[in-house]
Amino acid sequence: MKGNFDFLKEKKEFKSFASACVEAEKSLVISPATTAILSRRALELAVKWVYSFDKDLSIPYRDNLSSLIHENSFRYLISSDMFYLLKYIIQTGNLSVHTNKMITREEAIVSLRNLHQFVSWIDYCYADDYTAQEFDENLLEQGEYKRTRPEELKNLYEELSSKDRPIEEVSAENPKLRDKLTERRVENTKSNDFKIDEISENETRKRFIDIELKLAGWEFNKDVIEEEKVIGMPNASCIGYVDYVLYGDNGKPLAVIEAKRASVDADKGQHQAKLYADCLEKRFNQRPIIFTTNGFEINIWDDAGGYPVRSVAGFLKKDELQLRIDRRSTRKPFDFTTIKDEITNRYYQKEAIIAVCEAFDRKQRKCLIVAGTGTGKTRISVSLVDILTRHNFAKNILFLADRKELVKQAKNSFSKLLPDLPLCNLLDKNEDPENARMIFSTYPTMVNAIDDTKSKDGRRLFTPGHFDLIIIDESHRSIYRKYKSIFDYFDANLLGLTATPKDEIDKNTYSIFDLENKVPTYAYEFEQAVKDGYLVSYKTIEITTSIMQNGIKYDELSDEEKEQYEDTFDNDEDIDKEISSSAINSWLFNADTIDLVLNKLMEQGLKIEGGNILGKTIIFAKNHKHAVAIVDRFNTIFPQYGGQFAQVVDYDTKYVDNIIDNFKQKEKMPQIAVSVDMLDTGIDVPEILNLVFFKKVKSRTKFWQMIGRGTRLCKDLLGIGMDKEEFLIFDYCSNFDFFRENPNGYEGGIVLSLDERLFNIKVDIIKELQDLRYEQKEYVDFRQSLVDELYKKIIELPDESYRVKLNRRYVEKYKNKDSFTILGAVDTSELKDKISPLITSFGEDELAKRFDFVMYTIEYARLCNGNAKRAIKSVIDTANQLASLGTIPQVKAQKHIIDMVREEEFWKDVSIDSLEDVREAIRDLIQYLEVKGRKIYYTGFEDIVVTETSNEAIYDINDLKNYKKKVEHYLKQHIDDMVIYKIRNNKKITKQDLQTLEEIIWNELGSESDYQKEFGDMPLGHLVRKIVGLDRQAANEAFSEFLNTERLNSTQIHFVKLIVDYIVKNGFVEDNKIFMEDPFRSVGNITQLFRDNMNDARKIMEIISNIKKNSEELIEEVY
Repeated sequence: MKGNFDFLKEKKEFKSFASACVEAEKSLVISPATTAILSRRALELAVKWVYSFDKDLSIPYRDNLSSLIHENSFRYLISSDMFYLLKYIIQTGNLSVHTNKMITREEAIVSLRNLHQFVSWIDYCYADDYTAQEFDENLLEQGEYKRTRPEELKNLYEELSSKDRPIEEVSAENPKLRDKLTERRVENTKSNDFKIDEISENETRKRFIDIELKLAGWEFNKDVIEEEKVIGMPNASCIGYVDYVLYGDNGKPLAVIEAKRASVDADKGQHQAKLYADCLEKRFNQRPIIFTTNGFEINIWDDAGGYPVRSVAGFLKKDELQLRIDRRSTRKPFDFTTIKDEITNRYYQKEAIIAVCEAFDRKQRKCLIVAGTGTGKTRISVSLVDILTRHNFAKNILFLADRKELVKQAKNSFSKLLPDLPLCNLLDKNEDPENARMIFSTYPTMVNAIDDTKSKDGRRLFTPGHFDLIIIDESHRSIYRKYKSIFDYFDANLLGLTATPKDEIDKNTYSIFDLENKVPTYAYEFEQAVKDGYLVSYKTIEITTSIMQNGIKYDELSDEEKEQYEDTFDNDEDIDKEISSSAINSWLFNADTIDLVLNKLMEQGLKIEGGNILGKTIIFAKNHKHAVAIVDRFNTIFPQYGGQFAQVVDYDTKYVDNIIDNFKQKEKMPQIAVSVDMLDTGIDVPEILNLVFFKKVKSRTKFWQMIGRGTRLCKDLLGIGMDKEEFLIFDYCSNFDFFRENPNGYEGGIVLSLDERLFNIKVDIIKELQDLRYEQKEYVDFRQSLVDELYKKIIELPDESYRVKLNRRYVEKYKNKDSFTILGAVDTSELKDKISPLITSFGEDELAKRFDFVMYTIEYARLCNGNAKRAIKSVIDTANQLASLGTIPQVKAQKHIIDMVREEEFWKDVSIDSLEDVREAIRDLIQYLEVKGRKIYYTGFEDIVVTETSNEAIYDINDLKNYKKKVEHYLKQHIDDMVIYKIRNNKKITKQDLQTLEEIIWNELGSESDYQKEFGDMPLGHLVRKIVGLDRQAANEAFSEFLNTERLNSTQIHFVKLIVDYIVKNGFVEDNKIFMEDPFRSVGNITQLFRDNMNDARKIMEIISNIKKNSEELIEEVY
């Protein structure tokens, strides 16, 4: 009988894989699982054949199938569409061998079709005549399938694979044939007209959705039913067919999946899926969760749980879906009386816990707590975990911090306060994450763990639905770009904890948590904590010294010091007769300046043990050499302390974790930690009494975090019954002056990696070169070469990576080279924002890449008529340095270009081709240059104190909108909303209106407890009227009979107009005593004014009373 792979039999060159393809097709009569295995085996042989007979391919360090298809040279050879066909064959084969999952006939056929596509491509590239035909399913035989055990399939595969010869051995046998076939492939593919079949909706499901479901542990025809018939649809037949229904062990539906074509938005099937869910709910008395997908994007909708539609990174596992269904009935209402005092016993901690729980109850999935350093944010998170787990809101929790020390610190706190909760520090390889309920990790460790950590059954442990809650410690750092992917991947509630949120455009803490700027879920700041006695405040000693402020000026030195200056700097061409203050503590360390700082600290710093020993102190140094110089000077001028009293704490210090542990213990040395960045944030040492700012700080976030190192309470620190009451800050760099003038400081933007910057500038050049001005061949060729480079980077992206999967739609788009034909603004934005962060390159010389970036910067400036003077100067400097290395053969070989670059004339009208010649010639020579740092100088010039002042504390201003401000802002912005409009226009409201108002004021803007705290028992209508006032037209209408009549005299009318003005502004009259005050008093007493017509006075007072009543009384709704 004829088969789809018969064309291979006629071609001797393909004999090594032809029979395997034929056998794979025939095996369909045995079982689909056997076909999946044999298709994978045939693919392996075919891929190895290509490697054996194409000299342009590089054999990877491992020659297993996965390594072979992922090797960059192979991926570059095939199209990205073809790559996914091969991945499907491998995944389906793996499911057959390594799991007990059932492979369907349809899936096996897709594997055969994909295999056929690949060997047809081989035929197209390497055969004399291209004879492959389209795949014909009608040629496939039917059979009575038997369930083949995985062990049999595995044995079959291993038996077949054991006979393979090494690729190197085969390729070495006939090098001439290898050359011939490579040339044939190059020639045959010039026209690039080999087309891969477009995938239908069904193929989309088979290729992406089915595999994703199986990898999530779902079993087809058992847990997963396709094309499930449902009754009750709103159509003529009342019948519909659900693409997929996922069932629980109890036979009830857990989820429905509506699948659309890859080209259609995933949310297109949302209403249709809801109707399916309605039908299943009626039948099973359980509403399933709704998924819609197009294979690239997946949306989840738990409408029964009250949540809106949101995007998820993958399908949830059966136990994860079952848990979410169960929680509809097992979740307990929060009982805040069960907050444990032994964990959180302070009022604001309990308020924070209640605020977060109430927000979660309102279906807000992201919360942010802003609380001063030392107020117990970790304890708040411990108590929240306790409450959420006891009330069946959360089962698995992830705690993220940006430093190992903070992860360790947090885990210790949880272990101590919740001893029965199984914990795991992911940084400790000896701990078991699978059996832990709570995971602690740094951001980069978690990024890798998502892809790499497996459960005992070999599946990915950290699936999108694994965690119910993610706690982000100090969420002002690390979360704005690369590591945000963690929160996009996990379908979990988020809780952020920080003392210093950011609200810049490119670094906005609030936007991460879907909150309005400056409106966290709960706030408790430093100043309030000091007032409440939960934190200690500080005093400052602010000192400027001559050298720190003005630098070193030769003309102002003594004769002796001038001689020292000349001896020290005469041979340094970069130093003239003045050294700026910016050099101090960067590359020039002056002993007397450091001594002055240390002596002042030892004399005036706060002390313990009856004033004998300096209290724990952090000196914030500028860099490692500065820190070392400080410790060296301390040991020189205070030798009596034995060399342990002051120690360097930075990332260049060996066993630094041990030094930090000792510093945190009251009785151990060091007493002074000289820190370079490492202790600026997060470290918890209540015993700290002194901080020394020996470096400039511009970042408001960092500044207040550094101050926060000293704010914690410490009992009996100064002696029995003598608690820590304050701490002292020495500032030698005018930091406090700076922040008094600039409370928001200067924050740097997001720093892109070098790989991202290189990728992005190439995108800019590609876009610029599509202009008609650049139609000459040199520009067209240059553009194409850049497109090829970016395309190569994109097809090399590992599709198994969760970060790549999150951006699959964009990755797939730009794996089609045609997408680069014309780049619009949207395209460049997608490439820079979605693709660029995924790009990493290993093994390339960093300095060479930096040179590339400089050259591309010049090229882009040349195209745009921009300024590249700094970049050009950098290249000239590089060429000058290379010119001195003429004995190196590689440098000598490029002498012509190096000399040319050094001439300014070269840069006047230089062409893009010439710039590219320079880049290619010089980039690989950079490795021969010594990395020249600035020469370090240690000097002994006299330094003196210029100014010294002592000041009280200033407090950080986050300028947060509190609940009262939020309510006022909302009501004033929404005066035309119906219920607010009625109250403002003196109309009574209905019960439904009141409920709407309660939802806004008590739920959307805060909680009922927030309201009571700010406004007491004031009726909501009163509050609205007080804030928005009464419309003037409505007020005039209420008093119209007195304003539009001649029965009142001018004084009485003036009095009524004053009442109108008052009510328009204040909403109503709260207390009639105001008529005894100005401006009413200046007009006269109401009794005297209306003594001749008291009925009018009484009527006016009645109108005043009714206006107030109208803001609180309800009317019955009319239907």
